[in-house]
Amino acid sequence: MKSLVIIAFFLLNTGYSQQVKFQEASKTGQKATDSIDSFIEKKRNESGMVGLAAAIIINKKLVWTKGYGYADMENKIPFTPNTIMNIGSISKTITGASLMQAIEEKKIALDEDINNYLPFKVVNPYFPKERITLRNLSTHTSGIVDQYPLYSKTYHYGSDSPEPLGEFLKNYFEPNGKYYSKDNFLKQKPGSYREYSNIATGLAGYIIEITTGQKLNTYSKQHIFKPLKMDDTGWFLSEIKLANHSTLYEKQGAITKPIQLYGLTTYPDGGVRTSVTDLSKFFICLLNDGEYDGTRILEKKSVDEMLKFQFTALNKPGNVNLEELNSGIFWATKRNLTRIGHGGTDPGVKTIMLSDTSKEIGVILFTNTSLNEEATNKFGDIYNELYSYAFKLKSQTGSH
Repeated sequence: MKSLVIIAFFLLNTGYSQQVKFQEASKTGQKATDSIDSFIEKKRNESGMVGLAAAIIINKKLVWTKGYGYADMENKIPFTPNTIMNIGSISKTITGASLMQAIEEKKIALDEDINNYLPFKVVNPYFPKERITLRNLSTHTSGIVDQYPLYSKTYHYGSDSPEPLGEFLKNYFEPNGKYYSKDNFLKQKPGSYREYSNIATGLAGYIIEITTGQKLNTYSKQHIFKPLKMDDTGWFLSEIKLANHSTLYEKQGAITKPIQLYGLTTYPDGGVRTSVTDLSKFFICLLNDGEYDGTRILEKKSVDEMLKFQFTALNKPGNVNLEELNSGIFWATKRNLTRIGHGGTDPGVKTIMLSDTSKEIGVILFTNTSLNEEATNKFGDIYNELYSYAFKLKSQTGSH
């Protein structure tokens, strides 16, 4: 009888202890949630960001997502993880994934001369005998530059761009084209110098179109968006449920004004419109070797090639410090090589999609407001806090 009493006492106390631990963990988790909410709202209000949403990915799983502020300030429509907006240059990672899919189909090769695919010639007038490759385009080492203010005019406010991508590029690269200039190129050999180029990305997207026989928006919908059930994702305003699209804003002093929605002529460099929820699926897929929720869109070797650091001590642009920067295939490094992914900035748009190099912690963050330097720093503060919060969540769930 004494033994039974002791066992009963032990079981009761063990259960009580576990319950207390659970309650303490719940309280700790709630405090952490309240803290992150308070921090984000404080920074949002200080910076003038109208709306934002974020997601945290731990070990290839979406574990937290939330929206703050407004998608439409005038009508008090909240900004949620399902709110659609354009994501700027994060779009380049979609172009990169499409590129790797076309490579798997043996339509193209990374180290082939791009002139073997194009209906017009692209020749650097300073180095006419040097070939330019898709690897050059996708690592921003092609020697092609964005010519301002011409590039700024490729933003078409009020609708999708009426100018076809191929027509613009032909006029940019053919010597008799209306946009042609020798200044469209660097006085640097392809591969020898890194210069970020949106138009080079547009050219890579066009090569995908020429070689697959499908427009990039159609090709990526078939090979990426549909398989991953990214139902609120597309390249053009005409493809999106506009009722779910955020208004974009610009803060000018004390006044916050809406910006008219716009399309891009060189849309492969920044035209994707999506939600935090949808983009999380794509990000998890790349972090998980090309597979999401049982659906594979890329072979592991393709993802490895896309994400690996392309520059080495023996093969790097002369202006790149390998301790500070490297590049994947339309895949960027940030924060002195401690993060991988991409960011985006456009009128009314600031976005980030970054993981640690071990691919254990991923953070996505959108805001629908143009930011000055001070506000951009506060956006960075929110990202940093989310990254720290991710580690807290990881420890609470026991993920490893």
